Amino acid sequence: MQNSPSPAARSAAWWEPVVLVATCGGIGRASVAPGTWGALAGVVVAAALARARLDPIVEGALLVAVNLAAIPLCTAAARRLGSGSDPGAIVLDECASLPLGLLVVPAAARGPVLLATAFLLHRFFDILKPFPCRQLERLPAGLGVMADDWAAAGWMALVIGLVRWWGWL
Repeated sequence: MQNSPSPAARSAAWWEPVVLVATCGGIGRASVAPGTWGALAGVVVAAALARARLDPIVEGALLVAVNLAAIPLCTAAARRLGSGSDPGAIVLDECASLPLGLLVVPAAARGPVLLATAFLLHRFFDILKPFPCRQLERLPAGLGVMADDWAAAGWMALVIGLVRWWGWL
């Protein structure tokens, strides 16, 4: 069995680049609701991407690449922090998955109301963990950290797609 890092080692780990990235620059260190702050950072990313008006294929490829790169980053950060397989301080999963789920909406339609709705829905599904979110979080290491949030983003995208199709948003 591997020993977990000492408190001094965990404290020093906060400044390691992989931990800074996985905690979104330290946002994950918030003492209250770090996942909510991480999702809020995802809203900022989504708004910036909408404003940039990238080609949808380029935007999609960029977000997929970031989400895939987050798997080993979250694995390494969890090991450095030594606080379980999905430490609450790691919020890159919320930050990266929320904009990924918004790919179902054209950039021009991602206004404040839609972004607020996406934020609330993503948090709802990330906390509630409907099928298959709970099952996916049991995957090993960083894959489990990311996969349950991808599923939450999928649920968010489904609801937003339906709400837009019905003309409610």
